Amino acid sequence: MRYSEGRIGRVFVVRLEDGEKLPGAIEAFAEGQGVARGMCIVVGGIDDGGRIVVGPEDGEGLPVVPMLIGLRGVHEILGVGTLFPDGQNKPRLHMHASLGRGEDARTGCIRPGLETWKVGEVILLEIVGNSGRRVKDDATGFELLEP
Repeated sequence: MRYSEGRIGRVFVVRLEDGEKLPGAIEAFAEGQGVARGMCIVVGGIDDGGRIVVGPEDGEGLPVVPMLIGLRGVHEILGVGTLFPDGQNKPRLHMHASLGRGEDARTGCIRPGLETWKVGEVILLEIVGNSGRRVKDDATGFELLEP
């Protein structure tokens, strides 16, 4: 286990508009507000056609080959993620979400991109006094958190 300590700075309450894309909208907002590190919660609607990562094809294989699934129809979303700077010092969101439609539910990483349907509500908690960042791991291809 690796860890570091920080404290909560500003708290942002954000409404995403119809058509705004995740994770880009949150990353752009954070960069515009000077938020380098944080924790994020999102609830709302996701439009038809987005994709999420639902696991690797082989849990032992390297490099990691992600499994992607597409979403058909409007879905509800509940997601939580962390925001830390990448190798270019840009805020990078790592968010996992559960998405539901009717009796079907899917859970995965939103990195491939989702489009807001009508409204998305976001709470962004800024973390200050911390130097955590995402560092590229050549073996997995992931940008891993280095606390």
